[in-house]
Amino acid sequence: MKYPKHEKTVHVMISENNVKKRIDEIAEKIENYYRSKKEDLILIGILKGAFIFIADLCRKIGIPHEIDFMVVSSYRNSMQSYKDVKIVKDLDKDVRRKNVVIVEDVVDSGNTLKKVLDVLQSRDPKSINICTLLNKPSKREAEISIEWIGYSIKDHFVVGYGIDYAQRYRHLPYIGYVY
Repeated sequence: MKYPKHEKTVHVMISENNVKKRIDEIAEKIENYYRSKKEDLILIGILKGAFIFIADLCRKIGIPHEIDFMVVSSYRNSMQSYKDVKIVKDLDKDVRRKNVVIVEDVVDSGNTLKKVLDVLQSRDPKSINICTLLNKPSKREAEISIEWIGYSIKDHFVVGYGIDYAQRYRHLPYIGYVY
């Protein structure tokens, strides 16, 4: 897809249909994992990038759960992640003694997620697992464990399906990469 000269060029990496199929599979795995636990489950979406992913994911998980959000900043309208991670909006819900699934759009360096994990672990949840739509293992700096991964991808700057570049391209129904 071409955009006017001032915009980036976007190439389809993962089609809309493939993204939706993979979300169905992830939702089934999460549901199966927590079904027997019969304990409180809360999905924590990392905004803004994960808003479409968590919306589709939560509609597919057929067991009771709550949803809350955090806004965390590390990109500052750039294509490069910074190590100084800032929590812009914290949770509204208490995660104490709850099973938490952090829902992230892209995990690359892991620095942002590590900061979120440290904050949430200090609040005494019963468990914390991570679910990400996209994983970039070649970029990893922080040691983190991801339970559910949609796709592991090469180091491309991706957009679409809620993921942005300078607040643009979130509306694309597929995952694309820009250059």
